[in-house]
Amino acid sequence: MTKTPPPRDIPTCKGPDPDTRTPRYRAPPGACDAHCHIFGPDAVFPYAPDRAYTPPDAPFEGLRRLHGILGIERAVIVHASCHGSDMRVTLDGIARSGGAYRGVAVVDPGVSDGELARLHEGGIRGVRFNFVRHLGGMPDMAFFERVLEQIEPLGWHVVLHLDAQDVTELAPRIARIRVPFVIDHMGRVKARGGLEQPAFRSLLELMRNDRAWVKICGAERVSSEGAPFHDALPFARALVSVAPDRVLWGTDWPHPNIAGDMPNDGDLLDLLAEAVTHEPTRRKILVDNPARLYWSEEQTA
Repeated sequence: MTKTPPPRDIPTCKGPDPDTRTPRYRAPPGACDAHCHIFGPDAVFPYAPDRAYTPPDAPFEGLRRLHGILGIERAVIVHASCHGSDMRVTLDGIARSGGAYRGVAVVDPGVSDGELARLHEGGIRGVRFNFVRHLGGMPDMAFFERVLEQIEPLGWHVVLHLDAQDVTELAPRIARIRVPFVIDHMGRVKARGGLEQPAFRSLLELMRNDRAWVKICGAERVSSEGAPFHDALPFARALVSVAPDRVLWGTDWPHPNIAGDMPNDGDLLDLLAEAVTHEPTRRKILVDNPARLYWSEEQTA
């Protein structure tokens, strides 16, 4: 397969820190990285011609190596926008994991019920919509509503990748969603705005909805101070205090489009342990909650 030539007007993003530190915190058995990506390799799984960024290759083997260092046994591959709606790279990673990975899809308008059923068989359990401006902004809302109707019988959820200002603007609409919905990266709020900023207050209010989930990852995106990203901790703690049974954590490896300090993934796991000091709650976030959302068939078998 021919490697995709990088168009000159598409920015190239930085790669992850290659020297993952072994975390001090030892994750419990069955721990899950509930937000990570696989990029390429481009020569096998080409990047989409209309992508917003070109990443360095970060293939399945790199993700497995990372999880070996972190002591992570399960993962959720969130299909990356740089691959468009070509799901082959994510389905390949799930298949090669031997049941240890699940996935979240990106789909095109007009996706058929048959295609969604095929994705379900391949280990997909959710669909993601980007609202973030640098990745294309607001999706067509008729398309959005139609896909939510299609995924409801499958027992899937929707992942919402929002800019902070979108949380307040879209909160009434989000609250009406009938399937479970997952807010990425703590709503991408900015720590400098404090816990009382309108976007975060709206996010906390959304989390009182029984269908609402949130990922307390992306500390490097929330932080206004940079590494070690400690100013993101109060936001993670506040979200956990509201809905500990509906919180997920992930590395976000390989950290696309990071403008500031590139995090070390071992440090990020230790940052979670610092944010959540109660070990039974850590287990909920790392093991029980993702198992309920992504491996529910195992719990009902």
